[in-house]
Amino acid sequence: MDPTPIELKKLEGENALLIGWDDGQRRRYTYGELRKACPCVTCRNEKKQAAADPVKLPILTPLEARPVQVDKMSLAGNYAYRITFSDGHNTGLFTFEHLRGLGEIVE
Repeated sequence: MDPTPIELKKLEGENALLIGWDDGQRRRYTYGELRKACPCVTCRNEKKQAAADPVKLPILTPLEARPVQVDKMSLAGNYAYRITFSDGHNTGLFTFEHLRGLGEIVE
């Protein structure tokens, strides 16, 4: 059985959140890291496109140029979170398994 989150806490002033897992592990996730790790089809296609043409620089809107924030997190069933970011993106489902592979372990 995969670990399940039992604690979710915004780390104010750090632009990060903390997830505590039912096996005792705690991980810190920066908002930027989460946004870059979005598993949705659109983001996966953008990453493939960027890898295929690394010279092409993206044009960012003023909203995209600001540091990203997490505006909302909600459970999607009993296996994932849907995260709404400050740039308006909210189509990725972050499975618990995917989240467990991200972030850094904290004591």
